[in-house]
Amino acid sequence: MNKNNYIYIFIISTLLGLGMSCKAQQDKKSPEATNSNSIYPTFSWDKMPLYMHLRKVEPFTETELNFLAKFPLITLEKTTGSKTYGGTEKGSIAAAKAIKKVNPNAKILYYRNSIINWPSYRNDEKFIKKNPDALLLNSLGEYALMRNKKTKFFDISKKKVRTYWLNNAITHVNNPYIDGIFIDASYKVLTNFMKPRKVDQAKRDALKAGYYDMMGTLKKEIGDNKLIISNILRVRPDPELENGRKLLPYTHGSYIETFENNGFGMSYEDYLAEGIATVQQSAREGYIIALTLGLGEALEFETEGMDDRRKALNIDEDIKDRLDYLLAIFLVCAEKYSYVYLHDGFDVNPRKKTGKSASKVWLKTFPQYENRLGPPKGPAMREGYIYTRSFEYLDVWLDIKNQKARLDWK
Repeated sequence: MNKNNYIYIFIISTLLGLGMSCKAQQDKKSPEATNSNSIYPTFSWDKMPLYMHLRKVEPFTETELNFLAKFPLITLEKTTGSKTYGGTEKGSIAAAKAIKKVNPNAKILYYRNSIINWPSYRNDEKFIKKNPDALLLNSLGEYALMRNKKTKFFDISKKKVRTYWLNNAITHVNNPYIDGIFIDASYKVLTNFMKPRKVDQAKRDALKAGYYDMMGTLKKEIGDNKLIISNILRVRPDPELENGRKLLPYTHGSYIETFENNGFGMSYEDYLAEGIATVQQSAREGYIIALTLGLGEALEFETEGMDDRRKALNIDEDIKDRLDYLLAIFLVCAEKYSYVYLHDGFDVNPRKKTGKSASKVWLKTFPQYENRLGPPKGPAMREGYIYTRSFEYLDVWLDIKNQKARLDWK
């Protein structure tokens, strides 16, 4: 080989090396860069980017499927299809298949709680029947229970329980009609939620270690091919979790509930401002944000008022101010792959007396969703508790102290 050939090979190798180096640097920019874009939901600034989160024990009607198919990202909650198909596993897949028939591009998430043994999962029943020690006992040797005094927890400190959980999750998420997994109750594992249930510190530490082991394995097994969205970002006094941001590397993003609060000795506006800052940072890093905000007042259940149960909403009342306020909160946070769902509860089952859904916003839309939005002209600006942000066709003004907002559409 002559000298010119060596020089040529050196140049090509150098260029290839630089290209690989640039790609490696690029991959570090966001979760999206490390995965195939095809696993991400479609996203557009043309109109308000929307998310859907719901449960229904029977199959969706044609009208409901046509409505659902408009959403780029959908979580099928616990109990979905369970009455008709004998369990949430088969019910969720059947529902996903029906939605995909209308819109193949909709991204559908299979729900699994990280530790709570919610009923209606038939595979869980079979596993527990064979392994009764799979359920968590407290220091008194009794079942640790939710506040309803019925619902139990899995003991994920045990390897066989984690193996079962992972097998169930991975098997169903790898179904061709399912695009990813929604993981719930991370904070119940990682904070002091178990302490009032008389679960001692050693067991709580073991549960926490088990959780991290499960999440690490799950990300390794499916993280390049399927979405992982977890209920993790929320303001909490525990600095170790950084308002849930410490858990983001196990995921492609976060679902968010109970965003409005005034707990932990903080005022409403300070709590919300910290939450906005947490979501803004995470969204700018490329993580998917699925933000749910309640139109009706939350009903306290368990600890901080779960968002899936809310007081009845009178849809005939003028709720424009509330809609604009909640949308303004979302818009000062939103980046690419941010989605919002304004709701009055996630239960869309028809009521026996009326035959109508428990949710008054189910199958409905709002003018704000149909207006042109356009991309943001820059990040939100903050002065005290007032935020402003401009989009191509909208100017947003938000005052979180006085809970007011103005959406000026162009």
